[in-house]
Amino acid sequence: MNETQAREKICQIGASLFSRGYVHATAGNISYRLDDGFLITPADASLGTLEPQQIARVDLNGQVLGSAKPSKTLKLHQHIYKSATQQDTNTRCIIHTHSTYCVALTMQPIQVKGQLQWIELLPPITPYFVMKVGHVPLMPYKRPGAPETAKQVAQAIADYARAGAPIRAVMLSRLGPNVWGDTPESAMATLEELEETAKLWHLSQPKPQGLHEQALKELRDVFGARW
Repeated sequence: MNETQAREKICQIGASLFSRGYVHATAGNISYRLDDGFLITPADASLGTLEPQQIARVDLNGQVLGSAKPSKTLKLHQHIYKSATQQDTNTRCIIHTHSTYCVALTMQPIQVKGQLQWIELLPPITPYFVMKVGHVPLMPYKRPGAPETAKQVAQAIADYARAGAPIRAVMLSRLGPNVWGDTPESAMATLEELEETAKLWHLSQPKPQGLHEQALKELRDVFGARW
């Protein structure tokens, strides 16, 4: 995908997310990695009405090229690309939203003990969550754009990769998920599955148990699930 096509695709995705309620007002951001840098949606812009020429471009060092002001989460996107491509070399797109059910889970007292030292957003309650999303470590609250968050996310990506369960999503407490994939379509599919699973968890009373280890092993063996 060339730069012109990527700009158009970002706008299409933004409009779709906005129309379906995954983002609102000026919340959320999208980026796409080019061979010599990446594109990222501008600060304080609505994804629902974004135009291709509004999208900012930065070089491989994160230096802004042109007059468009990039999202305040620029450092976070840089760290995700740098870390994620060490495991998944074709990682091209990152999407961040303020998806309602995901954010709501971070404001509840329930905590899911995950792998390593990380708390996770959700247990493995459905096969498609396990296959299409995987582990989602929960980052402690920091202000939007805080550099500490970028470092924590990079550490989580590295930790899960070393544990043999590479991640494709993280959750920022009280802010929303960041998901990534080889294509804009794959990143959006991961986001959709994550939000739907968060909704199922929210609606389920009592809370369901996660799939047992034999079921998880089968999903790993048959579908290559990262769990």
